[in-house]
Amino acid sequence: MRTGIAGAAAATFAANRAQGAVRFGVHLKDGATRRGDLHESGSLRVRFPSPEDDGLSAMFVNTAGGIAGGDRFEIAIAAGEGARLTLTTAAAEKVYRAPAAAARLDIALTVAAGAHLAWLPQETILFDRARIHRGFDIDLAEGASLLLCEIVVFGRAAMGETMRHGEFVDRWRMRRGGRLVFAETVRLDGEIGEKLARPAIANGGCAIGTALIVPGDEALVERIREASESFGGEVGISAWNGFAMARFCAQDAARLRADMITVLGRASTVPLPRLWLN
Repeated sequence: MRTGIAGAAAATFAANRAQGAVRFGVHLKDGATRRGDLHESGSLRVRFPSPEDDGLSAMFVNTAGGIAGGDRFEIAIAAGEGARLTLTTAAAEKVYRAPAAAARLDIALTVAAGAHLAWLPQETILFDRARIHRGFDIDLAEGASLLLCEIVVFGRAAMGETMRHGEFVDRWRMRRGGRLVFAETVRLDGEIGEKLARPAIANGGCAIGTALIVPGDEALVERIREASESFGGEVGISAWNGFAMARFCAQDAARLRADMITVLGRASTVPLPRLWLN
């Protein structure tokens, strides 16, 4: 009897998992970026606000209202030669407690020669006992440019909430001209709150971030370092293999977001999405 009840509960859990996928490409036509074929499925949607200059803006919406254990989402975006695309989210994405399987988010970004893609979502907020595996696969042609930032918040400090336990796995792979130029996997699991308190990890901070800037060089690094006195958290920046990367750590999301805005403002002339400035 117990086996039957457990099996029924597992089947119900699986049937109630959210799934979503978005796939589309953009191309340059008559001097402006235009959208090609679009595929949407499940609870993931993308909307296109009014064009800005010659580029195109896109905004992701998760109609499931957040991400829970066992959910699966896939995003695949391709920017054709000379196209300019900025991507963001309608709100901060929330990842809720996962009693069983972890949620999964897979993102593939392809940028052709002379194209520019800016991936600028709002924060990802992990609640206590959240579990998520995220993967980025980035394929850049020679002469392509990229501005990619991600902010992860472990618990909502302003609400008095902390993330004590859970799992966060973040896998990034970037190729340029077919050659692997960057690869890393971040893994935080188990007693995450205790680990974040360690000086060598986050020194008690609950918000971390990464900005990947292609192309990037030492001149860009120095331009960003000139703003170091204004930073409210810790910011480290370096350049190698033709790109730059900034790392962020702060005691709360607001301070990290302000630091990220400062860095992005010095790294690119691409205007931030209006939702970032609200």
